[in-house]
Parts: sequence; C-alpha cells; structure tokens
Amino acid sequence: MTVQTGKPQKLPGTRPDGTRTEGEASARVREMFSRIAPRYDFLNHALSFSLDKVWRRRTARKFRRVLRRTDARVLDLCCGTGDLTFAMEQVRVHEIRDRGAHRFPLIGSDFAQPMLDRARRKAAARSRSTVFTAADALHLPFAEASFDLVTSAFGFRNLVNYERGLREIARVLKPGGEVGILEFSEPGAGPMAGLFRFYFRNVLPHVGAAISGNSEAYTYLPGSVARFPVPKEITALMQKVGFTLVHTTSWNFRSVVLHTARLPQD
Repeated sequence: MTVQTGKPQKLPGTRPDGTRTEGEASARVREMFSRIAPRYDFLNHALSFSLDKVWRRRTARKFRRVLRRTDARVLDLCCGTGDLTFAMEQVRVHEIRDRGAHRFPLIGSDFAQPMLDRARRKAAARSRSTVFTAADALHLPFAEASFDLVTSAFGFRNLVNYERGLREIARVLKPGGEVGILEFSEPGAGPMAGLFRFYFRNVLPHVGAAISGNSEAYTYLPGSVARFPVPKEITALMQKVGFTLVHTTSWNFRSVVLHTARLPQD
C-alpha cells in the first residue's frame, strides 16, 4: 500500500491507494466492501456509538412529504446492507396509515453482492417489501425520469466520479424529484471536533481492522473522507449538474452532512 503524503488532493472521485484509473478504483472499492460485508453492520453501529442509526432516521424523516405518497418511487443508491432503505420504509409505514394501500416498493441498489445478500436476509427477517438489486451507481439500469426520490447514505463518497454520479441521479429522477446524499465530511473547529477527528483518524482504523480482519478498508475510510469535496464544493457540483434548492444540514460537529436538492420542474 502506498503512503499518502502532504495535503490530500481533491479528485473527481475516490481513488484507493495504489489505483490509477477509474476502473481500478471501482474494482478495489467493490472488493473492499464485499470483504467486510459480514461485519459491516456491527462495525457501523459500534464505531459510531450507534449514531449512524440516528443520522439515517433523520435523513428518512427529511423526506416524509415524498414517502407519504403511495405512488412515490424511491431508489436508495449504494445501499449497503439496507439500513437507510429500511429507515425510509419505517417512515413510510408511519405516514401511510392505510396498510392495505397499494404502494411501490422501495428499491435499494449496490454493486457489492455480499452487501445485497445481507440486505435481502434482513428484509426477509423483518418481513419488508423492499427490493434489492445489483447496480453500478454510474451506470444505473433504470429509465430516465423513473424516481421521485434518490438517496444515498455514506456511499456516494466511494464513487470514482462524483459529477458523473450526480448526472446519473439527475437522469433517473423525475422533474421535480428530490435527492438526499448523507456523507461524512472533515469536522469543523473546536475541541470536540478535534477529539472526533483524532478518533476517526487514529482509533477507528485500528478497531475496524481488528474486528473486520481488513486493515485496508478502515485505513481507506478516513483517507476517503479527507479527499472528499467539502460541502460548498458538493453544493457547487450539484448546481452545475442542474439541481436547484441545494441545501446542507450538518450534525456531529459538521462531520456528517446531508446534502439535499431538487430537479427543476419541466
């Protein structure tokens, strides 16, 4: 593994150490997340002190207005083991009181098959109607203007080309459709932010590696966050692609950011 030196460089998309092309980077990311899938849920909850559940619930509630519609079509990109997908389904069940009302199932997609396998097992155990399907976020197998809402939780950062990912989201959204991207960011200033930064960079990788048996994935995590565009850069990129009403909401000393936006109506 190569060693990063100097100030991290902001790139068009993620580049795990040792990868040079988008194809190499994509293959490495898929391999890493496929390998850690068996311990993924446990580590997410343990390493975040279960705050990841809170952030996903908050994100799902942000889209109550869409989720209460029985005709809404929703796609959760880079869904991993489906936790945001399930959080949105819970909101939907709460908002749509009529259990007999027809509604389109939520769709979760990911390009790491072991993640999808776990998501499907969780859906079956909880009697969820969610559909999970394999898909590359940069080449989605859906027609234009298919969805009213597209979301992603802690997965967008792993795309090898952020602008192309946003353009693909815009392509599959209906006019007036909404997007919500929940991602990590470098935390703000202050002693608590500094403490979190120390934990994220120096403690989390070692604990994650010890439990998962995969040191690469949990070394990659803080590096990928450091190289990810800051919120104002994501805002500018969303506006460039054509989104309007771009807004950011931050939590946890600005280390977790929800980016929301909408496509213009025709």
